[in-house]
Amino acid sequence: MNPQNKIILKTAIEKIKKLSQEYLDEIIQIRREIHQNPELSKEEFRTMELICRKLEEWKIPYQNKIAETGVVALIEGEAGAGKTIALRADMDALPLVEKNTFSFVSNKKGVMHACGHDMHTASLLGTAKILQALRSELKGKVKLIFQPSEEVLPGGAKPMIEAGVLQNPDVEKILGQHVFPDLEVGEVGVRKGAYMASSDEIYLKVLGKGGHAALPDKFVNPLIISSKILIALQELGEKYSDKDNPAILTFGRIVGDGQMNLVPDEVNISGILRTFDENKRKELKAGIIQISKIIAQEMQGECDVKFEESYPVLVNNGELTEVFVEVAKEYLGKDKVKELPLRATTEDFAHYSHEIPAVFYRFGVGTQAGSLHSSYFNPDEKSLETSVGLMAYLAWKELVK
Repeated sequence: MNPQNKIILKTAIEKIKKLSQEYLDEIIQIRREIHQNPELSKEEFRTMELICRKLEEWKIPYQNKIAETGVVALIEGEAGAGKTIALRADMDALPLVEKNTFSFVSNKKGVMHACGHDMHTASLLGTAKILQALRSELKGKVKLIFQPSEEVLPGGAKPMIEAGVLQNPDVEKILGQHVFPDLEVGEVGVRKGAYMASSDEIYLKVLGKGGHAALPDKFVNPLIISSKILIALQELGEKYSDKDNPAILTFGRIVGDGQMNLVPDEVNISGILRTFDENKRKELKAGIIQISKIIAQEMQGECDVKFEESYPVLVNNGELTEVFVEVAKEYLGKDKVKELPLRATTEDFAHYSHEIPAVFYRFGVGTQAGSLHSSYFNPDEKSLETSVGLMAYLAWKELVK
């Protein structure tokens, strides 16, 4: 990098960090307002109104009520034509009773922002304010996607995509972020390639023939059929799983409503399938159907297999992730950017990653924050200075080329 470019980057970083500090108190207050007024999936009307109010205040044009409660805003660079990139935040809360005691705890009993979506929304608003202030330096456009309903199937990403949020103008790349209590404030983490798992719920209905337990020639025991199916499916999951590309096939519920001396007519089994490869996912689902039906038939019973699909594998684009790592190191320092392991949880940002090059990364909120989806989850709000500034710098770097 020549000396002139180094000076330009250093100046930009200093400017964005200064704005992040300057706006921090306002962004924290936005976060607290959202946290105190959490809304479940598909009910984010107040949150939508808050977002729109802030965008209007900062003179950023937007469209709302997309997929019911979503908002998409557009910042147009004034330095000439260029690409369009998108930045995404989710908005919904969880059905959970908050047990924190700070002044802005949830005022809705049984609803809480325990997954950090209040942080995500406030952070993207802060990023929007910075980019709006720097729009004279940008070539191209930034779409700001405030997405509802990440927590509940079918999620909000797919309806937003179907509503055209990646079009008019066409988005070339998208970034998303998530709070992470495994990292300290000021740190970020990312993983190239497959990062978060696909998910399917599995429902097996094993049919036999009920009867008196003392008369084995009169019944076909679905419990015994089920036990053989479960063992075979356990072996199937192990066959498809390896260290670098694991598969998780686990059954956690089996209900055969018989009695000590009464064999039931049917047994219902449910479990999950998680994979990091869509081809492996497809093959495993076919194997589950084939094995379950063959075993049941061989034992004079039947097995009905149903899947409820959740989100696909979240794939971080290789080239874009490498760029992210280098840019994040420029902004935060080399020691602040971590490589993350595979994560078997799901995230509907995955839908965007199957449409266009995408990167989904984590920003540290302090290891004292507690666990995600906990009634005591309490992220360090100082982390918003990092999340706001880094995302703004990532966008700036893409649009000054």
